Amino acid sequence: MAHHDNYWPGKDFGLPAEGPRSAPSWSRRIGALAIDWGMSMLVAWLFYGYDGLAILMVFIVINALGGLMFAGSPGHLALRIRIAPVSGGRLGVWAPLIRPLLIALVIPPLINDKDMRGAHDRLVGTVLVTR
Repeated sequence: MAHHDNYWPGKDFGLPAEGPRSAPSWSRRIGALAIDWGMSMLVAWLFYGYDGLAILMVFIVINALGGLMFAGSPGHLALRIRIAPVSGGRLGVWAPLIRPLLIALVIPPLINDKDMRGAHDRLVGTVLVTR
């Protein structure tokens, strides 16, 4: 589908242009990532001597546990974002576990489509929406 003036991110999935269940802005997404990364750095500093690999592992664990328990990481929760399956229904187990691993590879989140979905979301069948 080509971009038209009446298209907004998530329209093809039935998401509204604004309000709950709409696609969150880039600033909210980046803010959530910054919160999660900051938490990961703090935990790694407290328990692992600020080791770079420890920061990444803590980030993956925080995101996986947040996804499994709350459909979003602490950063997502703070900025009122959640992970939703494109097909509707419950998020399940695999997407919250695989999604953070793909984010940790850095490149998948940088490859975005017209719906503001990174390759990591496309691969696991999810979309970020506002709460």
